Amino acid sequence: MTDPQHPEGARAQLLAATAAHDWGGPFPRLADPDAAREAAVLILFGVLDSIPSPIPDAAVARDLDVLLQRRAPTLSSHPGQVSFPGGGREDADADAAATALREAEEETGLDPAGVEVLATLPEIPLAASNHRVTPVLGWWRRPSDVAAVDHAETVEVFRVPVAQLLDPQTRFTSVIERGSMRFSGPAFDVDGTIVWGFTAMVLDGLFEACGWNVPWNRGDERPVTV
Repeated sequence: MTDPQHPEGARAQLLAATAAHDWGGPFPRLADPDAAREAAVLILFGVLDSIPSPIPDAAVARDLDVLLQRRAPTLSSHPGQVSFPGGGREDADADAAATALREAEEETGLDPAGVEVLATLPEIPLAASNHRVTPVLGWWRRPSDVAAVDHAETVEVFRVPVAQLLDPQTRFTSVIERGSMRFSGPAFDVDGTIVWGFTAMVLDGLFEACGWNVPWNRGDERPVTV
């Protein structure tokens, strides 16, 4: 096991976690795989600005944050939900990492030059919008200012402390019922902002792969509004 006090610290644990499979799965299957669009999201971790760290790699999980955003409520796809920065691949994008960084810059204003791409992970199906999503794991070596760039797409951008996401008091099981169908999954209540669905499942799976998860009450079930 990686010593969190070693200079590689949390960054090494994230790299090691890339060997894991089924992050937060199983995910619902795509209704029309042949018509699914390729997309990528940036899962960007950084050292909390309030904690001095001359060696960024020395951070442990409690010293990290992750970049998230809230989508505009007027969007046709996943309206109002919290997500990672990202979007559909364009012809000019060389690969999934290029898509994730371009979209993150367009949505949050971050400087891609300050982001180290640690790994490109296997595709995950996103059934609700029929996308094949490639998660791109990033490490923020030189953090830059972030804010919602286009409020028609993103209304809020925020860096959430990983320690807050790992707090058992923050966690619950989200439940959606549609007729006879019932979907449940991990969720986070971040000061009233609910992180659920695809984003929460990926975060939960990643935290588990890193060995960061703390036991929480999975029996605490709460309905979420789609």
